[in-house]
Amino acid sequence: MATELKHLTKRSENYSQWYNELVVKADLAEQADVRGCMVIKPYGYAIWEKIQQTLDAKFKETGVQNVYFPMLIPKSFLSREAEHVEGFAKECAVVTHYRLKSGDENQGLIVDPAAKLEEELIIRPTSETTIWNTYKKWIQSWRDLPILCNQWCNVMRWEMRTRLFLRTSEFLWQEGHTAHATREEAEARAKQMVRVYADFVEQFMAVPLVVGVKSATERFAGALDTYTIEAMMQDGKALQSGTSHFLGQNFGKAFNVQFVDKENKLEYAWATSWGVSTRLMGALIMTHSDDNGLVLPPKLAPIQVVIVPIYKGEEERKAFSEKFAPLIETLRAKGISVKYDDADNKRPGFKFADYELKGVPVRLVMGGRDLQNNTIEVMRRDTLEKETLAFDGIAEHVEKLLGEIQENIFTKAKRFLDDHIYECNDYDEFKQRIADGGFFLCPWDGTAETEAKIKEDTQATIRCVPFDYSQDNLGNDMVSGKPAKFRVVVARSY
Repeated sequence: MATELKHLTKRSENYSQWYNELVVKADLAEQADVRGCMVIKPYGYAIWEKIQQTLDAKFKETGVQNVYFPMLIPKSFLSREAEHVEGFAKECAVVTHYRLKSGDENQGLIVDPAAKLEEELIIRPTSETTIWNTYKKWIQSWRDLPILCNQWCNVMRWEMRTRLFLRTSEFLWQEGHTAHATREEAEARAKQMVRVYADFVEQFMAVPLVVGVKSATERFAGALDTYTIEAMMQDGKALQSGTSHFLGQNFGKAFNVQFVDKENKLEYAWATSWGVSTRLMGALIMTHSDDNGLVLPPKLAPIQVVIVPIYKGEEERKAFSEKFAPLIETLRAKGISVKYDDADNKRPGFKFADYELKGVPVRLVMGGRDLQNNTIEVMRRDTLEKETLAFDGIAEHVEKLLGEIQENIFTKAKRFLDDHIYECNDYDEFKQRIADGGFFLCPWDGTAETEAKIKEDTQATIRCVPFDYSQDNLGNDMVSGKPAKFRVVVARSY
């Protein structure tokens, strides 16, 4: 047992500590020198690259094109949309000067007071304002629409309580920004993109979801509607994993983005924005991983198969290399990523524990006796089951096994989600049970007052009005006793 694995806190003892340790010990990320920021290490970034590449292709299938906008935004831009600036004002990092100079002998470098900016610049918390100020130049006629743009970038939101991947001051994400000629087209795009997210998260991350629309209190600042994908972590808490916003004409009006429509009348453009971030990494870790380390879905694992030969002497090492070369070539031709680890600087036991910790889906091991018998040991990370099989035909077996693992970890997570969704109509019962986690389907009268009371009493929030659960026979709100307008998902969250 590797030292790193031996000292991994168990989920049942302290779930939060288990997560924090696992992110570091599995070589995904570490704290940066700047408070609240993180260094994403090569193994962690390799997972993010797979997420990025897959989503990028899905976006482009819907007609979206990539762009890049500056990370510095004039402060005046944020002031133009009142709800938007109110939502982000307390999180903004502000650039006030553009130069340093040498101070006195004991001061070192200081900010040059003569280099004060005429207008402060905001490090982007999100880019609606600068993008819509630009769209004003791009849009004159209905023929210029729709505009379907996305950018992959970093953003800064000054967080007080941070946790690697889940909530950091600086994080990586994509933000899509679209402009449309009609309300119907914009609403359809916002709904389309939340479904793109949902399909990706379930099919590639193997994370089951509840999809729905946010309450007015919880929606994005400046949006008319926010659509969300909500995942359940193993401690029963919700993690908002992606959002898509129908912005109406708010930004079109704020930045005077008008166009001549088909009837030759001036109209304001309709808008959407949508994004997912490196928070998806947190969802991936907390949904599937166990007390032995990461459990990664094969579709996103940087290394899908690791091969570890156990040899004695250089001659046997060479024999293994020749034995595995055709297999490696065959697997890679199938699009399967393979690592062949015959390094002699670590013992096999350490390698096994390390690859378990890092969640490699399939491990193939062959020793001297296996070489003689033409057999190989196969271990699957999701169940830790081992079997010894004939070497011939192993490539086809591995390909099939990766598909089984992908399906199995989704099925396991879906069963956990389904088992922890409860219909609840009684507020006293809700208050007693919410601390144990889970998604509670509760009747809600639609008022902000009731929503605020639930949050004040229990620290739980309305996650969404779910699309895939019945809104019939709602009864009365469990808090106010008034007729319910919706059945909503209520949960504690990250």
